[in-house]
Amino acid sequence: MNSSPTPSPSDATEDPARALRRAKQQALGLLLLVTAVFIATSVVDRGLWLNCVKAMAEAAMVGALADWFAVVALFRRPLGLPIPHTAVIARNQARIGRNLATFVRDKFLDVPSLVALIRRHDPAERLAQWLTAPGNAALLGHQATRLASAALETVQDAQVERFIQKAARTLIGQVDMSRALAAVLDTLTHNGRHQALLDDVLAKLTELLHNEDTRAWVAQTIVAWLKKDHPRTEKLLPSDWLGDKGSALLARALESVMADVAANPQHALRAQFDAAVQRFIERLRSDPEWVHKGEEIRTWLQTDATVGGYVQTLWQDLRGALQRDLADADSVVARQVRNLGQWLGQSLAGDAALRQSLNERLEHWVQGLAPDVSQFVAQHIEDTVRRWDTEEMTQLIELNIGKDLQYIRINGTVVGGLIGLVLFAVSHAGEIWRALVGG
Repeated sequence: MNSSPTPSPSDATEDPARALRRAKQQALGLLLLVTAVFIATSVVDRGLWLNCVKAMAEAAMVGALADWFAVVALFRRPLGLPIPHTAVIARNQARIGRNLATFVRDKFLDVPSLVALIRRHDPAERLAQWLTAPGNAALLGHQATRLASAALETVQDAQVERFIQKAARTLIGQVDMSRALAAVLDTLTHNGRHQALLDDVLAKLTELLHNEDTRAWVAQTIVAWLKKDHPRTEKLLPSDWLGDKGSALLARALESVMADVAANPQHALRAQFDAAVQRFIERLRSDPEWVHKGEEIRTWLQTDATVGGYVQTLWQDLRGALQRDLADADSVVARQVRNLGQWLGQSLAGDAALRQSLNERLEHWVQGLAPDVSQFVAQHIEDTVRRWDTEEMTQLIELNIGKDLQYIRINGTVVGGLIGLVLFAVSHAGEIWRALVGG
């Protein structure tokens, strides 16, 4: 029999301490009532029916006291007496934390449960629906600007500048400038990649030679050379005509050479270019002079005040630009995040294969990461419960489940009374029958 009432909406919002106190008062009131009945029926002249009432009250009182002892023993020692197997929660705090952690790890954060959760809810589909719903992408952009603004306000300029300078100096200190440059160049020239750069340079030079301003500059340079180095000859020759013709001749000669180089992958100039690049790379790797130069550059980058000032200015400019943008109603950051959210939502919504692939990758990620994460969470739960103050933990648990436990006391009182009635009826069946028949 369960005499606990059905919770009402007001019960859900009631103060837990007040609800617990009222439940205790109800259970205690019922115990006092049956105790008073037992005392009253014990001191007066009794007949069959008063004996029945006395038996019911006695059994109800015993049931109430037994359940009171059981409920109190969960949280503390009844009447402060050192009775074995009492104050169960307080004495088993460490085991409760360990068992709770194991339960969460094995039943909530285990791989099969998490994979089943992913398959049941289809997170890629839910993400697509949310991002494509009107206003959600804009909300995402707005929240991104709020978080970025809060982060900028939290961070102190001096701390960031020191961190950036320290990180930059540490990073630079670990780099062999000469060998690093050699490695970069070696990568850029692997399998003849630098020949494509040479082709681009040749194309740009050809375009430059076709430019009228370039030809005029070459002609002027030729005329200036004649006037400076051969002033007498220049007076006898048509220098302007020679400048124009020389410019055109030089342009045609260069164009012819560059055309030959561009058309012939095996051209001698390409081989010479390869050799020159390789010699430069080898010098960077092994020439002590270049290695020393690299060390000087690295030391300068680490210690020069101008570089430090540049880093400081760079951060201040970046921070100012970000703050101005984030304060703008039409923030670029918000707009980019919004556009990214819309694009992602539309891409997911229109591509079932992409959604399936994303879910499969999420499952794979969970399978690989879940054991470590679940163990971390379980250890955190166990350590947290162990560190709790025992009295506070006991009070917290009692506040949350104590109200229902008080109804166990009420149920015990009622059930005890019914059992007393049944036992009295069985033991006095003949008298009751005669009383009923005689009546």
